[in-house]
Amino acid sequence: MKKYLFLLLTCIAACAQPQKKDSKTAILITDVNIINVVDGTISRKQQIVIDSGKIKNISDVVKNADAYAAVINAEGKYLMPGLSEMHAHIPQPSTGQKRIEEVLFLYISNGITTIRGMLGHPSHLALKEKAINNQILSPRIFTSSPSLNGNSVKTKEEAKAKVTAYQKEGYDFLKIHPGIKLEVFRQVVKTANEVGITFSGHVPVDVGIKNALQSQYASIDHIDGFLEGLVPESAKVNPNDNGFFGYNFAPLAEESKIDELVQLANDNKVWIVPTQSLFERWFAPVSTDELLKDPEMKYMPASTLQNWKQRKRQYTTDNPDFNEDQWNQFNTIRRKLLKKLNDTGNRILLGSDAPQLFNVPGFSIHHEIDGMIRAGLSPLAILQSGTINPAIFLGKENVFGQIKVGLDADLILLDANPIENIKALKQVSGVMVRGTWLSKKDIDKLLATIAQNAIKK
Repeated sequence: MKKYLFLLLTCIAACAQPQKKDSKTAILITDVNIINVVDGTISRKQQIVIDSGKIKNISDVVKNADAYAAVINAEGKYLMPGLSEMHAHIPQPSTGQKRIEEVLFLYISNGITTIRGMLGHPSHLALKEKAINNQILSPRIFTSSPSLNGNSVKTKEEAKAKVTAYQKEGYDFLKIHPGIKLEVFRQVVKTANEVGITFSGHVPVDVGIKNALQSQYASIDHIDGFLEGLVPESAKVNPNDNGFFGYNFAPLAEESKIDELVQLANDNKVWIVPTQSLFERWFAPVSTDELLKDPEMKYMPASTLQNWKQRKRQYTTDNPDFNEDQWNQFNTIRRKLLKKLNDTGNRILLGSDAPQLFNVPGFSIHHEIDGMIRAGLSPLAILQSGTINPAIFLGKENVFGQIKVGLDADLILLDANPIENIKALKQVSGVMVRGTWLSKKDIDKLLATIAQNAIKK
């Protein structure tokens, strides 16, 4: 009995002692509601430990809260994985390092913790390493090669040489642009398969959507080539007369052919990045004055905004072939394609093509989401397109895309549940980028500086 009492008193005395911190860098998020992006369920009032950029523990009960370097009270808030912008653009070196870092932060400010750069440059390879090593504040970067197009690869020999070189240089994938001839494209595919690099992007007119799908693009962006594929052979059109992503052929499209193309995409496991916001903002019957009223425009230099105004007018108001009725027909077909591709294959990747016209990096993802909602996608499907789907697509399910122990701490803390109302994605309370916490106050302060710098340009 005496021995038992001695042990008991020893234990009580030990437990009463102040607990040492498990780590000087550990962060505790308390009482948070975790969103499971796989099935949409919510785990309520959870305690999450973050350390060394990783999710270390998730539990119902908080233990020894004083042992952590920082504690984030998240009561009543919702936590989800960081978003991926799967059709992003990173500025070229001529833009200047300061502006490059500002653009990268604009993505982060909206909870985007991974970007797929769609027009690669050698400097992006170094930037990618700096980002992953936390030498700069940036989303995780995956980058394409420089453009493969009708001017850069005119022969099979050029195709073989460039594909081989880009793979050796460390680009994550090849970027396909318009203009490549069919025989040259086939050499691109052959060499890419031989050296082990994927390819994504546009569908050259000479290739056509069916050849593209059968060639097993990793992703086809902009739903490119699909509308042209709906035109019957009996129409005897010149494929080069297709206009802006098939707009000119909208009156000829046979929607009964949608199922065939969607099935071909599914059979070949091709992913789709819709960039629907391009077709509801840039190439759309909405005025530049209205678009310029969006609050995020203050983060773009005046020269950029002026360029956007001029280019939009060239494609719409100053274009004699553009009219609202045909645009409605064109956009209705796009929405049907997007809905069908999502419902039958679930291989949609969230991407807005920023910074294209009136698509401010980071902020444009919300315009893209609005377009997906109008196409009939559910909030959960949209969340999946920006979280778990990109992780699967990139082969990084063990790195990011969910809130699970062992994965990178890429997180968005929201004031409301985005599954109930997708606009909750705009109610950001804070963002964590591989363990680095940015509160709303931190984000707003940096955004104010970017806005001030934009005035000077």
